[in-house]
Amino acid sequence: MTANILIGVIGWPQIVLIVVVVLLLFGGKKIPEMMRGMGKGIREFKDGLNPDEAENSESKTPEKKA
Repeated sequence: MTANILIGVIGWPQIVLIVVVVLLLFGGKKIPEMMRGMGKGIREFKDGLNPDEAENSESKTPEKKA
């Protein structure tokens, strides 16, 4: 019952308003930098949850010999 009520709360006009406010606050150049940083943080968080998989993926990559 609650899901039916919450589906229509955020519509396209509200999303457009949020995007405009974010652009005004941070500017167009700063947003990609913030998203890049957030992506790196999420990736590191996932690697931290599964350290065995992170070690295996690192060992599978060929190492460069000097």
